[in-house]
Amino acid sequence: MSAVSPQLQDKLDNLSKKPGVYLFKDRTGDIIYIGKAKVLRNRVRSYFQDSRRFESKTLHLVSHIHDLETFITDTEVEALILEANLVKEHRPRYNVDLKDDKRY
Repeated sequence: MSAVSPQLQDKLDNLSKKPGVYLFKDRTGDIIYIGKAKVLRNRVRSYFQDSRRFESKTLHLVSHIHDLETFITDTEVEALILEANLVKEHRPRYNVDLKDDKRY
């Protein structure tokens, strides 16, 4: 994994294997990206693995992640709905698909 703060590393090490939504935050605590996952642990940790396979915008996002928050859901469908609602509410910088209300 990339160099991350001990606090973030602790959160990454203790992620749930359940479905849910994750929020990446920058140093100021602003939400910069919201995503959903069938398995939170696998999806969130994938951002911090081998960076050679990522696009430059994803590398830029990862370089700004300072903290994360997760919400566990019962199903992937619940995670999808929660993600859509949170993106519409917070309008994170790196979420582009839901900002125009043309997806989901």
